[in-house]
Amino acid sequence: MKKTRLLSSVTALIILSSVIAGCSSGNKETNSGQEASGKKVELKVWLTPQWKGVLDASEQGADYDSFLKYAAQKFSAQYKKYDTKVNVEVIAGDQRDQLLNVNLSSGTAPDVFFESVFAMGDYVHRGALVPLNDIVDDSAKSDIPQNYWDAVTFGKDVYFYPFQHNPGTLVYNADMFKAAGLDKFIGGETEIKTWTLDEYEQILKGLKDNLPKTKYSNTYPMSLFAVNNQGDTWNLAYLRMFGNKFFDDQGNIVLDDAKGAKAAAWLKKIKDAGYTNPGPESVSSNDANGMYLNQQLAISFTNPILFNNAKIDMASGKTTKFDSRLANIPSESGNPLSFTYVVGASVFQNKDQARVEVAKDFVKFFSTDPELVKSSKNGIPVRSSVSKEFEKEKPLFAAYNANSKALFNFTGNVPGYSQLREVLYPELQALYMGAKTPEQVVKDYQTKGNKVIQTNKNDSVIYQKK
Repeated sequence: MKKTRLLSSVTALIILSSVIAGCSSGNKETNSGQEASGKKVELKVWLTPQWKGVLDASEQGADYDSFLKYAAQKFSAQYKKYDTKVNVEVIAGDQRDQLLNVNLSSGTAPDVFFESVFAMGDYVHRGALVPLNDIVDDSAKSDIPQNYWDAVTFGKDVYFYPFQHNPGTLVYNADMFKAAGLDKFIGGETEIKTWTLDEYEQILKGLKDNLPKTKYSNTYPMSLFAVNNQGDTWNLAYLRMFGNKFFDDQGNIVLDDAKGAKAAAWLKKIKDAGYTNPGPESVSSNDANGMYLNQQLAISFTNPILFNNAKIDMASGKTTKFDSRLANIPSESGNPLSFTYVVGASVFQNKDQARVEVAKDFVKFFSTDPELVKSSKNGIPVRSSVSKEFEKEKPLFAAYNANSKALFNFTGNVPGYSQLREVLYPELQALYMGAKTPEQVVKDYQTKGNKVIQTNKNDSVIYQKK
């Protein structure tokens, strides 16, 4: 019923736009009957593929630009300050930085970009984005948990309006747990199970020793991968398992201590004990995901997109069906480790201040509109109100929402994070191949990583303010 009403609204807006275009000759009347300003403002809005459709991918003609195009129509129909036109364009993720850099150099950057925050942080430090503090009100702050605001705040300012998120967890084959006599460690189907580190080590040992070889002849307990920077957020979580906070208050890496070395030593220990796939230095996250789906791994990594796609493939018969459930990354303290990719809109600093104003108004509109925020259910909503509304339809929403208190900011919002990603995996490769000790790995990563950060701090508008 909701989808029918929504599609009817889209049709109504298109008809309304046609009527307005045919009747006006200069100023455009809004749907409230009041005239907009005569000044025309045209926005360029970019996004990378996030989800198809407005509320659901089953909508007729659903595509990656459906949501923002619908939001643009609804915004323009009610906007009174200017005569606005919003152009929406989908940009391939692997072309994002190249296209942004070219357009920034030529002064033709988009006005709005809807994207994962971790991929856009460097543009904050470069001074390419404007703060959004003035469009964030108390209502939004109370509905969206603080950890999501921390992820979009650089220095003292908010630079992205959080809309949805894509949290990372572990995923495990509950059928294998049962086969290995590990039933007591299995969580509910709609639960993100939390294990202590001691329990997790019991699980790894139990899987290695007791998994029936007749049924699972080529299966390993846990995935590890380090061939490139993909999936590196899980590796960053493992390095925090013994309490190292990774970044200090000045945005410097502080992994080189007893806790950081202990985490690196733990990764080497479980690899040498045969608790992981062999040769993680030459295994990618894509390889690990494929091995899990082929039941060659009992525990691996996932996010809601991967998890839901796997469920769909199992239901359709595309892949072998098994009982797949979620768990948090464990820690020595017993508190779970959780991270997420927050997705939201940013506004670029253009010379035309009217465009900046309208861009911010548009971002606020679709990030707060009671109808439009429901589209965040295509991922995991950042708004507690949306999670609650759809928790019967999407029972894992409640678990993800409860998990928000365990989130850590994996980027630290430091400058040069994209370059920093290239420093980690060579050190992990050296660890797994025995070329470096755990102590040397954390020391070298910290030294090389802080050099990257310091170089970028020198050019960061955030750090130059301090």
